[in-house]
Amino acid sequence: MTTDFDYDVVVVGSGAGGAMAAYTLTKAGKKVLMLEAGRDYDPVKETPMFQTPREAPLMGAPTPDKNFGYYDATVDGGWSVPGEPYSTGEGSEFKWWRARMLGGRTNHWGRYSLRFSEHDFKGYSRDGLGADWPFEYADIAPWYDKTEELVGVCGTNTGLDDMPDSAPGVLQPPPTPRVPELLVAAAAKKLGIAAAPMRRAVLTRPKDDRAACFYATSCGRGCSIGAAFQTTTSLLPMARATGKLKIVTDAMVKSVNVDDKGRVNAISYVDKKTGELNELPAPVTILAASACESARIMLNSKSEHHPRGLANSSGQLGRNIMDSTGMSFSASVPALKGRPIYNEDGHTANHLFIPWWGHSAQARGDLNFPRGYHFEMGTGFQAPGAFYPEKLQGYGAALKRQAKYDYGAKIGLALRGEMLPNEHCYMEIDNQLKDKWGIPVAKFHWKWSQHELNQISHGLKTAQAIFQAMGADVSAALPAPEDAIKKGGEIIHEVGATRMGNSAKDSVTNQWGQTWDCDNLFVMDGGVFASNPHKNCTLTIMTLAMRNSTWLATQLDQGII
Repeated sequence: MTTDFDYDVVVVGSGAGGAMAAYTLTKAGKKVLMLEAGRDYDPVKETPMFQTPREAPLMGAPTPDKNFGYYDATVDGGWSVPGEPYSTGEGSEFKWWRARMLGGRTNHWGRYSLRFSEHDFKGYSRDGLGADWPFEYADIAPWYDKTEELVGVCGTNTGLDDMPDSAPGVLQPPPTPRVPELLVAAAAKKLGIAAAPMRRAVLTRPKDDRAACFYATSCGRGCSIGAAFQTTTSLLPMARATGKLKIVTDAMVKSVNVDDKGRVNAISYVDKKTGELNELPAPVTILAASACESARIMLNSKSEHHPRGLANSSGQLGRNIMDSTGMSFSASVPALKGRPIYNEDGHTANHLFIPWWGHSAQARGDLNFPRGYHFEMGTGFQAPGAFYPEKLQGYGAALKRQAKYDYGAKIGLALRGEMLPNEHCYMEIDNQLKDKWGIPVAKFHWKWSQHELNQISHGLKTAQAIFQAMGADVSAALPAPEDAIKKGGEIIHEVGATRMGNSAKDSVTNQWGQTWDCDNLFVMDGGVFASNPHKNCTLTIMTLAMRNSTWLATQLDQGII
């Protein structure tokens, strides 16, 4: 299958990191062979852009095989993948999301594209917890500009300390805020908290051959016109257009193999269509299969030179797993009831959000948790599904009047916060359980620390205060943070399993994603994150992949690798 294609680099994974690495390397003149564990996927033909809930089974409601509803873009994946189990340690609960398709999770992600800030890269230097990244914000800022320009991100420069500015002209204009969002912003302002336009990888102006968003449908369905960013409508076609990229789908990587000196020289993968085990030469390998999948491959790649797993001399492989914290708080706001009904769709996600405002308070020691969070808003007149937010009473015309009166009055605030790594959150190989391809599966261990629970408690009280300022009845007792916090993995922001750092003693890779133990093995997904700021990780995964692949191309040109 690959004998007619000479390649310089093998990339495992076609999502945010893998696709950006392939794009960057092919643009630099390198030939790339990409292995994707999922099936081929064509968003132009397969995206259900205009179907309504009434056309779907169960009105499009979530099911075990479609966790985000019938129309969600994820195929052959989710928190449960047939034939591909994983296990958890005693007393642990962890949910591992996988998308077995070309483009990976980028086909259905929220497209939130917030930069990490100088606070985020140097948390350890501030509070002595977790680990610093091996570079400064200033080192990566120009690469954020390049990525935002290439991807197409809408938003504005706010000057807020949690939202670093982009270079002039990089960002596309954001959509107009909705009325409920303006009400939330006004209520938050009374508490001294600022709202801001959310930055999203959604085009509000046409770019290359991708159309501007025309607010047709949920971005989670995928986007056949390319307005909502996913690698299957952008980076992968762009890389293919160079003639230097070959993609092999249904290729489940089993192990990365090494020569008699311990240096990577081959990759073994199962052809999922035939069940055949293949081995390919691998002059340079980039793992970008997702944080925990890349770590699983490396842990399964034991050898005489790497007895604890490939590139694991530090013992940190599979450690330091972090997910975003999550919590939801919602209520009906009387001021929004009975207002005139009009089209308030927008680009389907929140146009405004509440960025973290507490860095100064944390520096003063005023808060009992060390890292921040933000609030995303769910508001506006939206297409009703198979549910109704309030109790309906009566029949006929009276029931219709109540439904119209209450419609659009409910607001939800979703907290997304930073988690610190702890010794209880890690993964290993479960040698008692294999997937359908005969590959040992991952076993997860998980426990939230008091830092995260204190953060959730603060978020609940803040959300309650914002709703009270809007006149909503939120007088009921708040839930305990242990009950309110989402499960580990549920926010689908897991990172850290192949952490980067300044030393081979306590990290798996250097700042370029190059493993300390094998100079021709790189990791370019969220596994390299040294911390997990409260912001969606995809923009930073792509930015690091662009920066690090550019460095790799230079190393190849110079014959260093």
